[in-house]
Amino acid sequence: MNTSPKFSATHASWLDLLPLHQLEHTCFQADAWPLIELLAVLTFPGVVRLKVVVDQRMVGFIAADKTLKHGEAWVLTLGVLPDYRRLGIGSLLLNECEKRIDQNASIKLSVRASNLPAIHLYQRHGYRQVDVWKNYYRDGEDGLVFEKIR
Repeated sequence: MNTSPKFSATHASWLDLLPLHQLEHTCFQADAWPLIELLAVLTFPGVVRLKVVVDQRMVGFIAADKTLKHGEAWVLTLGVLPDYRRLGIGSLLLNECEKRIDQNASIKLSVRASNLPAIHLYQRHGYRQVDVWKNYYRDGEDGLVFEKIR
């Protein structure tokens, strides 16, 4: 889990709404969250929200609901702009997010079945596939559910 010291994760707030909106559309296109959901993830209590900014531009973001339901926390979204991938930003965000979640919680997330780079990232961090959500994404692709038990 290689995290580069040249990047740091900091707290995101509602002031990051427009940069997050741009990042979401670049990273997830048709699956990008609408503005109202992004505002919610940036303001609701119980949500970990972290960003990486390079040259005043948001290049990575993670949000997780740390409000435990059945002893589980959920990573809601993790995105890194294409030009900044494979530099350790995804690992940095995931590590920093996990630190802010109760150590007794398992952590779950979902990912497109075809998103092999993200799947490999999660596996390197100790996540294992525990379920498949059939036709989860708008285009009918399955979502894979991964879990990390700590």
